[in-house]
Amino acid sequence: MISLISPSKAQQKIAANIRERRLLLELTQEGLAERSGVPLATLRKFEQKGMISLESLLKLLLVVGGLEEIVNTLKPQKSKYASIDDVLKERNQVERKRGRKK
Repeated sequence: MISLISPSKAQQKIAANIRERRLLLELTQEGLAERSGVPLATLRKFEQKGMISLESLLKLLLVVGGLEEIVNTLKPQKSKYASIDDVLKERNQVERKRGRKK
C-alpha cells in the first residue's frame, strides 16, 4: 500500500490532533500529564516535536479519547485476494458494454 504521508509528518499530525483534543477538553498540559501519568516534559516534547513512546501515547489517548479507535483501526483486514493469480484474473475480466436498442 502506498502512503502519501511521511512518518515525520504523521507524528506531527498525531501530536496536533492530541493537542486539539486536550484543548477541547479544556485541559492544560499539566492537567493532562497528571491524569495520564505521562511526565509533563514528555507531553511538551510530544506536542512540539511529535516524539513519544508508544506507551505514553496510549496513556494520553486513554484520557483524551481515541484509544479504542486506534486499536480497531489496526485490526488486520482479510484481503479479497488469496493470491496474485486472483488479482490478475480480476484485472483481465473485461465487462462488455453494449449500446441501447432503439
